[in-house]
Amino acid sequence: MGIRKLKPTTPGQRQRSVSDFDAVTKSTPEKALTAPVKSFGGRNRSGRITMRNRGGAHKRRYRIVDFKRDKMGIPATVHAIEYDPNRTARLALLFYADGEKRYILAPEKVTVGQTLVSAETAEPVPGNAMLLKNIPLGTSVHNVELNPGRGGVMARSAGSSVQITAREGKYVILRMPSGETRMVLGQCMATVGVVGNSSHQNIDVGKAGRNRWLGKRPRVRGVAMNPVDHPMGGGEGRASGGHPRNRKGLPAKGYKTRNRKKASSRLIISRKKKRK
Repeated sequence: MGIRKLKPTTPGQRQRSVSDFDAVTKSTPEKALTAPVKSFGGRNRSGRITMRNRGGAHKRRYRIVDFKRDKMGIPATVHAIEYDPNRTARLALLFYADGEKRYILAPEKVTVGQTLVSAETAEPVPGNAMLLKNIPLGTSVHNVELNPGRGGVMARSAGSSVQITAREGKYVILRMPSGETRMVLGQCMATVGVVGNSSHQNIDVGKAGRNRWLGKRPRVRGVAMNPVDHPMGGGEGRASGGHPRNRKGLPAKGYKTRNRKKASSRLIISRKKKRK
């Protein structure tokens, strides 16, 4: 999976780069595993905008991805690697031995024709899903559950992974991509390997119109606004705006927003690494 530079035929093409899609083997999705997606433009159920600078994305269909990996003990063959417009990772289409078809996140080094399995104990090769307590120490995993049976929620984007560092009783200690270390129950499922399409982070959007295809609308800087619109607005000349903060006045750097009362927060051993 590499990056392809475009010929500079227009100003928008000069810096733009795209994925080469070499790993993608199927151009159309499995119709039974898709669903319609309604565009909300950053609005909640009452019609109020709760997330600014959203809207106008290209029409797409959602791919139903199996994040639980709960078909235990049934082998599956990788039929195809597909593109997913809803996420940065690629999808692997699995054909199970009992005839069922499912999408999973495509890990690196997983190819068409390979056989994968979900089980409590399995061979720790990329693509196999198993309980965290049975995965060898030092292994990189992705699509990690936070609560048993609820499906993977951690390390699902392109190129991301979590490393298993130690075991402590019924818990497994994980090192997150941010550098945070936390404990997760050993009964939680995880998929062995690193999520594929790791070169996605090197793609250059190239032009503003491409962000509009993705549903990202223009964002006005706070320092460019008036004081009535933003705490960092106003000032004589080109003022820097003072201490960084959001529209509601909450500091944007170093201000802790995590709820310490949540059960998942109590299992954090060390916070993410601080920037130097």
